[in-house]
Amino acid sequence: MRPSAALLAPLAFILAAALATLGASLAATVIEERSARAVASELLADGITWASVESDGLQVRLSGTAPTEAARFRAVSLAGRVVDANRVRDDLDVTPVQAIEAPRFSVEMLRNGDGIQLIGLMPAAAEGQPALAAEAAALASGMKVTDLLETTAFPAPEGWDRALAFGLEALKRLPRSKISVAADRVAVTAIADSEAEKRTLERELMAARPQGLPVHFAISAPRPVLTPFTLRFVRDAEGARFDACAADSTAARDRILAAAAEAGLPAPVPCTVGLGVPSPTWGEAAEAGIRAVAALGEAQITFSDADVTLLAAPSVAQATFDTVVGELQTALPRVFSLKATLQPRPAAVAEGPAEFTATLAGDGQVQLRGRLTDDGLRSAVDSFARAEFGADRVYTATRLDADLPDGWAVRVLAGLESLGQLASGSLVVRPDTVEVTGVTGSQQGRARIAQILSDRLGQGQTFRVSVTYDEALDPLAAQPTPEECMAGIEAALARQKIIFAPGSAEIEAEANATLAAIAETLADCPPLPLEIAGHTDSQGSSEGNRALSQARAEAVLLSLQGRRVPVEGFTAVGYGEDRPIADNGTDAGREANRRIEFRLKGAEGAAAAAAAPGTAAPGGAAPAAPGAEAPSVAPAEPDVRPQRRSAAP
Repeated sequence: MRPSAALLAPLAFILAAALATLGASLAATVIEERSARAVASELLADGITWASVESDGLQVRLSGTAPTEAARFRAVSLAGRVVDANRVRDDLDVTPVQAIEAPRFSVEMLRNGDGIQLIGLMPAAAEGQPALAAEAAALASGMKVTDLLETTAFPAPEGWDRALAFGLEALKRLPRSKISVAADRVAVTAIADSEAEKRTLERELMAARPQGLPVHFAISAPRPVLTPFTLRFVRDAEGARFDACAADSTAARDRILAAAAEAGLPAPVPCTVGLGVPSPTWGEAAEAGIRAVAALGEAQITFSDADVTLLAAPSVAQATFDTVVGELQTALPRVFSLKATLQPRPAAVAEGPAEFTATLAGDGQVQLRGRLTDDGLRSAVDSFARAEFGADRVYTATRLDADLPDGWAVRVLAGLESLGQLASGSLVVRPDTVEVTGVTGSQQGRARIAQILSDRLGQGQTFRVSVTYDEALDPLAAQPTPEECMAGIEAALARQKIIFAPGSAEIEAEANATLAAIAETLADCPPLPLEIAGHTDSQGSSEGNRALSQARAEAVLLSLQGRRVPVEGFTAVGYGEDRPIADNGTDAGREANRRIEFRLKGAEGAAAAAAAPGTAAPGGAAPAAPGAEAPSVAPAEPDVRPQRRSAAP
């Protein structure tokens, strides 16, 4: 049955409407996609890659994060050129503007004989901050102060004031120095007049250092100036010895000591390398002189600058003496002047009662006895002794003798000056010799006495120095060496290991005594560059073991810091299982491998290793194993901990 015309007409109308709607929808979609592609193309052509373009109906949506507000505005403007601006929807974000970081503040203070220079960038003057230029001007005492400091309005960082105050304190104590100051560190570079002064300055500055402030010291002691430049070698019934030894270079020193060893010196002795040598051929001349003494058998030779005095014992044959002296005169470089004397036989020695003595007791009391030429000399001797030893410590009981030999006053005064170099001892002045005997607390004491006597008495005069060194009297020897410090640490670890809870960086209570002993040892030591090394056995993962060993090394460092040990030069390094000292296949081996070690770093560590060849490595920090955790440097403040690493289970 055919549909009626009345029914077909509505159906045709509905179908046409649907087709029209579909066509319109398809056309709108095409327009939207074309608009989005056109906008995206325009943005890419302008180098804008951070913006995304999407169509939303007839609208074009921009999203993304613009680097600046200007870049955002340009992207929107470019899109508005492609499509109607009213169709552009701005959903762009802008990168937040970061605050301007404060600069790193630092100051360098340089001081020498010409004045003081100040260079660097400082925060603007704040409450309690010293006026650096004014402080430097007061310190310079009229000398030039070059102020090249700049300031900025940023606030002073934490720790700046204390670092600057310590830098000024160091500048006051060091007339030849460069002090580099930052909020988190102070570096001191300076020159001292001697090794003793260097150690004294380092101790004083460490005592003045604020708690927790890292300070690096580089104080050098140049070669001493020796006046006169003196070497004295003696060979007699007591054996071969140096009363004084000086050289102008390490090569000359080695040459001199080698010749002395061939002449019978039982063991190497200190030989000062200094300035003031009269000739670059000093080593050659000294070697020739020592060989001459060896050839004579019993003799002594003294070099005082370019003056050489050879004194042979009466037992030496005249023919031997003449041969040796002739050979020595030929061997000595031309600048040196030789005076050689063969002592007469004992029967020919003029005996006489003339004698002057001085005794120095251990408590500093001095007694003067014997003969002096006149009242003027007695007054001079008494005044010299009181100035040298103390006015209330000198007892004088001398008598006058006008018939004393020429040069008696010079001998007495030179002898008293030599006695002043001793902690205790005696002086005997006779017509034929000056003899100084005693104990000194200076390793250079005997050499200094020989210098004084050879300089004051002159060429050809005889003297005898019998002085021993007592380390207990040496203030420099009171401070232990780095090697002695390491021996104390190793002794503490040998008594009891530092142990931890299983799989943890928590130190067990049994280890407190060991840590206390290590802290007590380090308290008496100079600042040391130490590595605290953590080691584990091979159980567990390699990465986990490294992390655990690192955390344990840091725990030890923090424990020492809590015991007020100055740990600024310490680092904590975890090596994990990479450096076993025993077999990990046994319980005993694994127990041995779980350990904490202390090692000296750098040049001091290398010196310690050289002093003990074949031993385990307390000598220097070995390079980190591949993949090892980065070392953790000791924190500046006691309450700041190194970054905690997760421990292995």
